[in-house]
Amino acid sequence: MSAVFESLTRFYQSSIGKKTLVALTGAMLVLFVLGHMIGNLLIFVGPHAINEYGHFLQTVGHGMGVWVARIGLLAAVVIHIVATIQLTKANRAAREQRYGCEATQVASRSSRFMIWSGLTLLAFIVYHLLHFTAHAGNNYGSYMTDLDGHQVHDVYKMVIAGFSWAPAAIFYVIAMLMLCSHLSHGVSSLFQTLGLATNKTWPIFKFVGHAYAALILVGNCSIPIAIWVFGYGH
Repeated sequence: MSAVFESLTRFYQSSIGKKTLVALTGAMLVLFVLGHMIGNLLIFVGPHAINEYGHFLQTVGHGMGVWVARIGLLAAVVIHIVATIQLTKANRAAREQRYGCEATQVASRSSRFMIWSGLTLLAFIVYHLLHFTAHAGNNYGSYMTDLDGHQVHDVYKMVIAGFSWAPAAIFYVIAMLMLCSHLSHGVSSLFQTLGLATNKTWPIFKFVGHAYAALILVGNCSIPIAIWVFGYGH
């Protein structure tokens, strides 16, 4: 066991190990964001669709599945951010030794923004879980409805109520702007880190990153904007 732990420790301490973890956790989060958006967009199909989806998530694996996913994703976010910060510090130190402070400041501008956008998103995830999962400061947990003869949590009513509150809707949109700024660079960098991008294919992967980010931005922001601005569901 100690040998395995030592091997994992050496792997993480290496630059390649950190880059691999950043890429793998990034890929997990990219796939989750897309799946989460598709599920949330069911609110436009109607109450039955979104409530059925919510009931499935709450009951899969006898109720443990959703918590395993939440803990796993939160761990992925933390690992992704910590490894990225450590890589950035190491790269900055290396550039300072080679080229001096001025070159370092220019070269690390993008990575610094990625770190701050990542930390902002981590804060948003915690808030989002408190708001819609733990129901901190609200009574959304008491919202119930009938679904095929069973009493289930009324996800539709919860989302409508949650995004009818201006601060929640605004914070969500801001977080999505930060997320998509992060994704537009992160998705394309993911292919580069995994060694799939070449000088010839890089423009394609860069376009994929921007297109994916735009898709997520429009899809996710459409929900709070439709509810808060246009009164959807009222």
